[in-house]
Amino acid sequence: MFPNKIDSAYIERTIKRICQGDILRDVSIIDWNYEKEIIELDLPYIIVMTQDCDLERDFYNRSQINPKTHDKFLQNILVSPAYDAMKFRDGHHLKKFELTMENWNSDNYKRIKDQNNARFHFLESCLELQVPELVIDFKHYYTIPRETLYKMYADHYLATINQLFRECLSQRFASYLSRIGLPVLEKRTDSKSTLPTASTS
Repeated sequence: MFPNKIDSAYIERTIKRICQGDILRDVSIIDWNYEKEIIELDLPYIIVMTQDCDLERDFYNRSQINPKTHDKFLQNILVSPAYDAMKFRDGHHLKKFELTMENWNSDNYKRIKDQNNARFHFLESCLELQVPELVIDFKHYYTIPRETLYKMYADHYLATINQLFRECLSQRFASYLSRIGLPVLEKRTDSKSTLPTASTS
């Protein structure tokens, strides 16, 4: 049973710990490339993707005075950037990073909005909480050090995806990351067995 009445896709929480489904706005994260160059990425929105049970246990374990063990501690928190839906539709959401992305016609964009494209997750807007329509690309995710995210949390927290909607996002994300690319098999001329050809991605 869920403790909250589910009457909205979003809630505004007052508890102090980070939760799965939290939306943060205007976040800068540090990235680097193989040449060891430090790159600062300014992301308009991020969604916390780490499982909530792990976030809760980390928070309460760290809140204890002299805990017996520290095995519940998290070192990093998994987040996904969320893109403005209209910029995403036009393929302009990563323009500032000099990346050209696909634009989506009406039919294909509708499939994304209806959650019928496994790679993407669509989030409805909520004007009351200043949440615009957003799209998450499951191929894009980062980790942020736990202490760093907590330090920026109060200044950047916007809203939280409500429980049932959060679980839907989590399951779709896990399903996409666990997909398996199977080889295309061709039958041998003797019909006794099959041989693999090229692998799918």
